[in-house]
Amino acid sequence: MSLLKLEHVGRRFGALQALKDISLAVEPGELRAVIGPNGAGKTTLFNLISGFFPPTEGQIIFDGQPITAVSPNELVRRGIIRTFQITQVFLSLSVYENVRVAVETAMGLQLRPWISRATRAKVDEKVDELLQVTRIADKADRIVGEMSHGDQRVVEIGIALSRHPRLLLLDEPTAGMGDEETHHMTDLIRRLNKDQGITMLFVEHDMAIVFGIADRITVLDNGTFLAEGTAAEISANPRVQSAYLGTAIEETAA
Repeated sequence: MSLLKLEHVGRRFGALQALKDISLAVEPGELRAVIGPNGAGKTTLFNLISGFFPPTEGQIIFDGQPITAVSPNELVRRGIIRTFQITQVFLSLSVYENVRVAVETAMGLQLRPWISRATRAKVDEKVDELLQVTRIADKADRIVGEMSHGDQRVVEIGIALSRHPRLLLLDEPTAGMGDEETHHMTDLIRRLNKDQGITMLFVEHDMAIVFGIADRITVLDNGTFLAEGTAAEISANPRVQSAYLGTAIEETAA
């Protein structure tokens, strides 16, 4: 059974048809990329899946259950976690404090005036685990606002992992990064997918990254479904080349 299914999904904003008749299925453990030119509908697609607003046509199914009218908070509880193109962290706190706040919130402890020693030990263990998984433990005491953009994005993913995602939505995870930071992020995405088994759906403009790590690729154009397939299939698709990628895709795939 597919973990996520969209069946003939559309979204209108007044007279504007932002998405039209989108159908796709993401399998458990899959690393799926969504690509397309600006205005293709990628952000709208993520907004629908994460419950920011409902589709005006079709339905969205997660783990066999319709989620078309489910609130964002409930979707988080069910395991759909989203990171954003604009990093969202507490800039005045350290890496450790950011992750700890996230873990305590995920465990429902943020409003408790007192936490038992046993519970505190569980929090400590989970925070340490997330710092190790994201390979940022050596920067745990750093103030996040003083760190590079790439490191801040890693912290954001650590925060997202505190919610035990079953489906992780990544919105341009390498945007604004240099080569070294991009390598670190793509390695992290691979490890979380392959080693942790986290299903991922990500939007990315860097075709080298898309073709390097995605199991399958969905292509949108002007709010409609254009193509879907492996890197080899997409790179050879004349409709994709004509509408979006041109000769750049041939150079990337070579």
